[in-house]
Amino acid sequence: MSKLDFNFKHTLRVRWKECDIQGIAYYGSYIDFIDVAQAEYFRNLGILTHQADTRKNFDLAAVKVTLEYKSPAKIDELIDIFLRVDKIGRTSIDKRSEIYRSDTDELLCSGQSISVNFDSELGKSRVVSTEIKDIIEQFESTGQINK
Repeated sequence: MSKLDFNFKHTLRVRWKECDIQGIAYYGSYIDFIDVAQAEYFRNLGILTHQADTRKNFDLAAVKVTLEYKSPAKIDELIDIFLRVDKIGRTSIDKRSEIYRSDTDELLCSGQSISVNFDSELGKSRVVSTEIKDIIEQFESTGQINK
């Protein structure tokens, strides 16, 4: 993919706690980077996933994460996390992510993650609402947010 294939980008700084003694980000830190970008993606769309009222209808639980590492992120570097929703199923959302050294075309990591809309009271997946689908599909097709 290309950065142009994404409508959303979140920039963050690699912190010491995310790195080994050589100052290179741990492999597991990339999942955290993507998780932060995912929360910001939904915040950008007005879907506040940290609020209890939102989680009554929309609460994602990861079921699959695949990452491919290309080059290491290092302590104190800025990185750009690009994220998009590729597909919305009945209960699942398939997301694609790419992490670059900030303001460059140097790809550090690419990934795919699949989450289900989870009902914690029942302990099982539930249907992604039409309202949520419409918001995401509108943003992914146009890059615009209808408010």
